[in-house]
Amino acid sequence: MKIVVIGGSGLIGSKLVNNLRALGHEVVAASPASGVNTITGEGLAEVLAATQVVVDVANSPSFEDKAVLEFFQTSGRNLLAAEEKAGVKHHIALSVVGTDRLAESGYFRGKIAQEKLIREAKVPYTIVHSTQFFEFLGGIAQSGADGDTVRLSPAFVQPIASDDVAAAMADFTLGKPQNGVVEIAGPERVRLSELVARYLAKMNDPRTVIADEHARYFGAELKDDTLVPGDNHRTGKLGFDAWFALPKAAR
Repeated sequence: MKIVVIGGSGLIGSKLVNNLRALGHEVVAASPASGVNTITGEGLAEVLAATQVVVDVANSPSFEDKAVLEFFQTSGRNLLAAEEKAGVKHHIALSVVGTDRLAESGYFRGKIAQEKLIREAKVPYTIVHSTQFFEFLGGIAQSGADGDTVRLSPAFVQPIASDDVAAAMADFTLGKPQNGVVEIAGPERVRLSELVARYLAKMNDPRTVIADEHARYFGAELKDDTLVPGDNHRTGKLGFDAWFALPKAAR
């Protein structure tokens, strides 16, 4: 089966491409560097020829509100239109648990717009909502940094390792379209502020984490259930300690 992975050179995309190739599938890792640009439309018709499945794990290069919205809307329209013309049978997109509860955030308004385009298109689809990746904990800490302190919400999270995300994405890619949302999450539910404090301690980072229920998460104020999955989610294998114990290059 021919599978095109949009964003195939990124963190999740590269792992997914390797997983699918190991199973014997013809997989194209598509990105602007490979001549496939979902913003301009360059290379889309060519790469989608004879393609059965498209996986979109691309992310906006900018987190500025307007730029994010324009990226996901333009990329989504161009990609889905090209898929319809090519007769693609399944579109899988990676999104975020709680997206529909995070409309205060410009980034998540972009994801909401992306998901709306997918639902309204004619291509059968699966939207995969994932919780936060362990690999992004450093960025989350930086988002709340203020000198020697890091101010973060104590809302619950259930973070997941990128290897578990890629494994789940491979299974959904090879499965039937759900025409709806599926959720994936890690095995441990913890408070965001406490998790980042554990991470900084492991990294020998001397900054102090302050739990602040009004601290914003990329522009949105969190409730305890904003970032956690429902009861029927798929659970990854690696908790925080197991993930951190991996060789540095693997995390």
